[in-house]
Order: sequence, then structure tokens, then C-alpha cells
Amino acid sequence: MFTGLVQSLATVKEVLPEGPGVRLVIQDAETARGATIGDSVAISGCCLTAIAVEGDSLSFEAGPETLLKTTLGDLSAGDRVNLETSLCLGDSLGGHLVTGHVDAVGTIDQRVDEEEWSTFWINTPENLSRQLASKGSITVEGVSLTLVDVEDNRFSIALIPHTLNVTTLGNRKAGDRVNLETDVLAKYVERQLQWMNPPS
Repeated sequence: MFTGLVQSLATVKEVLPEGPGVRLVIQDAETARGATIGDSVAISGCCLTAIAVEGDSLSFEAGPETLLKTTLGDLSAGDRVNLETSLCLGDSLGGHLVTGHVDAVGTIDQRVDEEEWSTFWINTPENLSRQLASKGSITVEGVSLTLVDVEDNRFSIALIPHTLNVTTLGNRKAGDRVNLETDVLAKYVERQLQWMNPPS
């Protein structure tokens, strides 16, 4: 479990073909220093298991499903990624509860910059919009954010200068793909409503 508060802006060192998937080698001295094999780490919102820790780098394996259903399949050496290590029992919950299981890949439809601040409009599958509500929570590329406006197939988020500076979102532009995870509580509510109102 994670909070959506990014701890490091890391660099992809290598993307190595490995069986049907790839091995991702991520360079980040701070995260590597406190990591051990088997740790769960959210990489731009996608939870992966550390399989090696060597110096300032961590290695992860990503299978075909992960590469297909997330933006991790778009990565190449030199790209930047958001990192967050998993919560420990008793840790402060500064963002919202994030599982690290990406629900869908959205596309940035529009970016509006006002001085050092930005508003993003992100296209999303219509079925995901049922789990979104204005002032609710959304995770975009592993970043916990508050929804501003929600439409049938897109939503907006307002980004402060700090978020733009310390995460990959600062370099994102219209047309870029982003990992999305809706609030886990919204998933349970939608599921309960389906049981209460079965299709006729």
C-alpha cells in the first residue's frame, strides 16, 4: 500500500529484455540505500518488487501484462519515473490509500499553464469515470491528486509548482500517456451499487 506522495524523481538506467517481459534498472541512490530484495516500490504508480539492489540502482521485473496495461512499456533508458516505497504500519498517511494497481492508461488532452501553475485535462475510459467525483482523489503517474472537474470521459487536476518540480508531471504535455488509479473506496462503492441494482 502507498500514499501517492512521491519520494524520488528517479532515472531509468536500463530496460533489458528478459523472457516475455523486461528488467527495469532504476537509478536512485536514496531509495536504493534503504531498499532490500523483495521490497514493493511504486514506479510511476505501478507496484513492482525489487529483485536486486546494487549500489545506487534497483532492478525490477515487469511482465507482458504490466507492459501492456501501464506506461512502463513506454520507458527507455534516460526517462524519469516517480518512486514511492510502500507504507509501514503506523506511517503517516499524507495522500490517500493507493494500491499501486493501475486501472487504466489515460491521455493528457490539454495542459493549461498559468505562470508556474498548471491545469491538466486527462482523457479516461468512460467506465472509469463512474469512480471519479469532484474533490475526490485520483492517482496520476503515482501522484495523489484532487479531482477538480469530472466529465463523462475526462477529468481535470490542478498542479501546484512543487508537484510540477518534484515529479514527472512537470514535463508532461498534451498527448502523453499517464497511469491512472482511482480511489479504492470508490471501487467498493461502485461494486456495492452494482449488487443493489442488478441489470434487468
